Amino acid sequence: MSEFLSYEVSDGVATLTIQRPEKRNAMTFAMLRDFIEMVAAASEDSEARVLIITGVPGSFCAGTDLSDLSTIPGKERGLRGTAEERSKWWPIVDCAIPVIGAIDGPAFGMGAEFTSQCDIRLASTNAKFAWNFVHRGLVPDTGAGTWLLPRIIGVQNALRLTYTGDMIDAAEALRLGYVLDVVESKDLLPRAYELAERIATGSPHSLKLIKELTYMGLTAPVSEHMERHTSAMSASFKSDDHREGVASFLERRPANFTGR
Repeated sequence: MSEFLSYEVSDGVATLTIQRPEKRNAMTFAMLRDFIEMVAAASEDSEARVLIITGVPGSFCAGTDLSDLSTIPGKERGLRGTAEERSKWWPIVDCAIPVIGAIDGPAFGMGAEFTSQCDIRLASTNAKFAWNFVHRGLVPDTGAGTWLLPRIIGVQNALRLTYTGDMIDAAEALRLGYVLDVVESKDLLPRAYELAERIATGSPHSLKLIKELTYMGLTAPVSEHMERHTSAMSASFKSDDHREGVASFLERRPANFTGR
């Protein structure tokens, strides 16, 4: 367990909390390694069906801790793995279960990149977002700002944010369609848990395949996507979860899905 990260699971919902408030949850490279490992562990956690990523109240993640970055030789900065090792660059996208970002306070730099990797984003009225890499002589450091962000809010809006490094508030993020909902800070985690619990009632088998098909479909030709889709449908029809879903409907009872 990391000093600055916590992980817990309750009723099928896992929560990963960044907790370094004195630095507004800025990430050291040691924290980043732990964060990547904990997100990967959530994928394998049989008790977790949905993951919520959040920070201590008032801070999501202010980005990379520049004082820590300054101790690393320039040629080694930003190196996490090869381009093919997606789990090291996009650990949240690579997480097998749905991920909800619950953002309160600043999500700057790497913090903004983390939010782009979440499947669903909920923000408090105090949330702020900035892809401010251009002011540090960098490009968005996980690649999410130049690949995922344009697909979420459109190329023009994404380039405006990454070209200028401008900060946007929660209301602007909602207007752009970047966040699903904006609530008061005190209501943020209850809103996230309410949504997570609704998602967690679904089949884990289905949720995993839906996430895979959606992200793969962002770049695949339709023919390739439909090939994956038909394979997923075939596997689903043969699954225990499908049999349970039909039986529970006919018997008018809640489904007891196992993910098999």
